[in-house]
Amino acid sequence: MEIKVVRKVLDVNDTMAAENRRLFAEKNIFVFNLMSSPGSGKTALLEKVLARLMPETRCAVIVGDICTTCDADRLSTTGVPVVQVNTDEFGGDCHLAAHVIRRAANDLDLDAVDLLIVENVGNLVCPAEFDVGEDKRGVVLSVTEGEEKPLKYPLMFRVCDVAILNKIDLLPHLDYDVDLAEKNILSVHPQALVYRVSAKTSEGIEPFVEWLRARTAEKQRKI
Repeated sequence: MEIKVVRKVLDVNDTMAAENRRLFAEKNIFVFNLMSSPGSGKTALLEKVLARLMPETRCAVIVGDICTTCDADRLSTTGVPVVQVNTDEFGGDCHLAAHVIRRAANDLDLDAVDLLIVENVGNLVCPAEFDVGEDKRGVVLSVTEGEEKPLKYPLMFRVCDVAILNKIDLLPHLDYDVDLAEKNILSVHPQALVYRVSAKTSEGIEPFVEWLRARTAEKQRKI
């Protein structure tokens, strides 16, 4: 009986995700779902990325957290429209679901958005299971988390198109094998794009920014 309940929840979510995807396609918006464990540096990364994309690329962000508006407050200083979702209002979910994204999107002027980034709740498990209507998915893994994380949480890395190894500025101070980390990512998802970056120093960020620009431009050409 429990399995049936879980399947029903996912089926309902998938239906709403398909509706979201149709809406975003009609608006020619490229939607990128960014996930990670807490503390990986998602928000710091997005601060640098958005500064490079705006204003040529019209961006918006939906931020998911259980509590607080800390990350949304930081991102709002970049000038992009930001919608905060706190899941403690409905049980403290460790992920964002499709119906939540639809409700948050209603607070945005979608006609003025080219790129919508979903900064998901920090968690390497649940967010990977919930389609929210995105075009592509990404996962941030910091070099302070351990090379084995892709092997311990394979679904997250398997469903993501992009994997970002963050905080590489710390490598000289750590006993960390960044090549092994990338090897482990590719062992569970051979087609994944892997970017090595430092959100602190901006090292390696530009190739990832160019990837976002290119994907957004592709969606615009479908007008």
